[in-house]
Amino acid sequence: MKKILIIAGDFVEDYEIMVPFQTLKTLGYDVRVVCPGKNEGEAVSTAVPDFEGYQTYTEKRGQHFVLNYDFKNIRPEEYDSLMLPGGRSPEYLRLNNEVLTVIRKFCHERKPVAAICHGVQLLVAAGVLDGVRSAGYPSVAPEIRNAGGRWVDVPRDEAVVCKNFITAPAWPAHQNWLRGLINLMDGKIL
Repeated sequence: MKKILIIAGDFVEDYEIMVPFQTLKTLGYDVRVVCPGKNEGEAVSTAVPDFEGYQTYTEKRGQHFVLNYDFKNIRPEEYDSLMLPGGRSPEYLRLNNEVLTVIRKFCHERKPVAAICHGVQLLVAAGVLDGVRSAGYPSVAPEIRNAGGRWVDVPRDEAVVCKNFITAPAWPAHQNWLRGLINLMDGKIL
């Protein structure tokens, strides 16, 4: 059974953690969700974005997502791929050197790494996007470019696969983002 690691934190985007977790579990993958500083059985709070006509989106409080593994016990070599959901959490998780070390290990071993929305900020902070074509939430485009990545402006329901990276603008891309991850991980087309 293939193992997938998801790194999340408080105010992770609700759909970007709930839907991939449930979908991948349904398909038979062993999916572990961790948060630095929290233990298995504890929860992270999710956020739900709302587009209310302002110059940017607002966020509403979402669900409690219960973690099913301890961050301190992860060993990247035991996993087949890494997922980085968006929301508010990447903004502060990118300041955690242990998180960045884990991301770099997955990238160094060329394992599939899927980042969506603001989750791409973690790839930027880890310094692994040099020359990589990448999508993400539009506001992270300058960060991707400044990190040496090649920003790709795709419709919000599309994903970009480049090398071992699968990136997407937001949750409407789940079907293409998850398909890209599964194809890289299993070498098959769904």
